[in-house]
Amino acid sequence: MKPDSVQQVRRFNRTVTRRIGILTDDYLGRGRPWAESRLMFEIGMDGAEVRELRERLSLDSGYLSRLLRSLERQGMAQVRPSQSDARARRATLTKKGATEWKVMETRSDGIAMTLLAPLNETNRQRLLAAMAEVERLLAASAVKIEPEDPASEDAQSCIAAYVEELQQRFAKGFDPMRGPTATPADLRPPRGLLLLARLDGAAVGCIALKVLGTGVGEIKRMWVSPAARGLSIARRLLTTAEQHAVEIGLKTLRLDTNASQTEAIALYNGSGYRPIEAYNDNPYADLWFEKRLARKSRV
Repeated sequence: MKPDSVQQVRRFNRTVTRRIGILTDDYLGRGRPWAESRLMFEIGMDGAEVRELRERLSLDSGYLSRLLRSLERQGMAQVRPSQSDARARRATLTKKGATEWKVMETRSDGIAMTLLAPLNETNRQRLLAAMAEVERLLAASAVKIEPEDPASEDAQSCIAAYVEELQQRFAKGFDPMRGPTATPADLRPPRGLLLLARLDGAAVGCIALKVLGTGVGEIKRMWVSPAARGLSIARRLLTTAEQHAVEIGLKTLRLDTNASQTEAIALYNGSGYRPIEAYNDNPYADLWFEKRLARKSRV
């Protein structure tokens, strides 16, 4: 990575932190540092499980606990066992905290307006568009892709969403029990692998790798949440699956797809997959593809 690129990021970070006033212990003029204020915003009027707050804010458990204890001492929040899961803890704002939250919301709006007000309408729209683009790209850079047990709750949730989407998209619906199988056992090493993409701790995509035979594997169950599309997650899932395929000794990857999946077909064509004759009897497949893997495939 070029040194100029790193310096540009650092300059941007310094400018933002200075302009929004997070460098003092009196953020928004409310007598507490930015970290505690941000935590209050994330707890919100509906409350949140501590695990969710930790993942959403990328905080280690010890630091989050200290922040929560500070808010409890101030009478702003309370942490109690979750009603839906006694093993989990849930943070909620007290009545005092809810009142404070509303004041902070108003003052945060004020900071936003001070950033926009000095600009003319043209530059204001340029700044807003740039902010939206930066937000999108930062979200893309925050996505993590890692192996997951195919029987886990997150994995099953993604696969269920995948099946539901195909049921709606295919003219004759979709039954995952017809055609080639991809059971949890098929997607565990050494027979296969499931990768999950997460953004701020939430599962937003999946892809499966199934070993068909010596040196040959198959891509299955590739799905990205509609809310996370446009972040190049599908391409990263595919490339990461290819890397894992190389690592376990596969030389060729195959896949099948329905003609209605135009976005996926464009991805395969742009990723080096070439059309081949049918290699299975999947009743939902219209097209079959194959790719010979390079030994040094990288994300």
